[in-house]
Amino acid sequence: MSRITTPFGYDSTAAEVIAGVDLTGRRAVVTGGASGIGVETARALAGAGAEVTLAVRDRVAGERVAAGIIDSTANNKVYVAPLDLADQASVRAFAANWTGPLHILVNNAGVMASPLSRTPEGWENQFATNHLGHFGLTVGLHDALAAAGDARVVSVSSSAHLSSDVVFDDIHFENRPYDPWLSYGQSKTANILFAVEAAKRWAADGIVTNALMPGGIRTALQRHVDAETVRQWEEQYQWKTPEQGAATSVLLAASPLVQGVTGRYFEDNNEALPAVDGVNMSGVAAYALDPESATRLWELSEQLV
Repeated sequence: MSRITTPFGYDSTAAEVIAGVDLTGRRAVVTGGASGIGVETARALAGAGAEVTLAVRDRVAGERVAAGIIDSTANNKVYVAPLDLADQASVRAFAANWTGPLHILVNNAGVMASPLSRTPEGWENQFATNHLGHFGLTVGLHDALAAAGDARVVSVSSSAHLSSDVVFDDIHFENRPYDPWLSYGQSKTANILFAVEAAKRWAADGIVTNALMPGGIRTALQRHVDAETVRQWEEQYQWKTPEQGAATSVLLAASPLVQGVTGRYFEDNNEALPAVDGVNMSGVAAYALDPESATRLWELSEQLV
C-alpha cells in the first residue's frame, strides 16, 4: 500500500482541512467533546453542517460548549448526551439510545498517566477508558454506522503508543508494578490495533476506521502530569493549538482526500512513517499495526465487554 499524504501538515487547523466540505445531513458523535481538541473537532464538523452530538461525562460542561458551538457556527443541531467510558453500563446506554444512522464517530476522549485505579470489573482505568470504553461504544453503534453506508470511525491515539505494546499477559497490571506511562502507552497502542481490526471486519459494511496522533496540545488531558515533565516537554517540543490538534481528527472524519482509506495511522495530517528507534514522538510502531495482535485484542475485548 502506498503512503497517504495530503497538502496539510503540522500547522494546519481543523477549519483549513475541512474548508469547502459540506456535511449537511450527516450525523457525528465526538466523545470528550466538552474539552480540549474535542471541542474544536466538534466545532469544525458542525461548521461544515453536520449534526453533532457531544458524548460527555459532565453534562453541564457539555451544554455550555454546545451553546458556544451553536453561536460560532450558526448550526443549531449540536446536542449533548451522557457517556462515561469507564462505566460499561453508561456505554451500553448511549449505544442503545442512539437511533438512526451514524456517519462519523470520533473516539476522542481519554485519560493520561493517571494514578492506579480500577473499574468495578477490576480493569485498570486507563485501558478501561481509552480502549475498552471506546471498543464497547463503537461495537454497540455498529449497526448505526453500517446504516450510514459510508461511515468513518476515528480513534485518537498518541505517539505515547511507542512506549508500550499491549502486554496481553498482564494488561491490567495485576502482576507487575503499575507505571502510568506504560499504561497510557499500552492503551494508545490498543486504539491503533482497534482501527486495524475494525477496518478488516467492517469493510463490507462500508465502515472505514483509522487512528491518529493529534500532536502535543496543552489541555486538561495533562492534569495528572507533573509540572517538571510538562516543563521538559516545553523545552523539547512545539505545542499545537487546539485548532491544530483537532485537524488530523477532522481530516479523517470528513475530508474527501482520505475517502475509502482505512486501517491506518496518521499524524500531522498525513499517514505516519514507520517509527525509528531512538527517535521519540514520531512514527508508528510495527507492533501497533500487527494484524495478529489486532485480532487477539479484538477477541479479548469482546470477551471482556
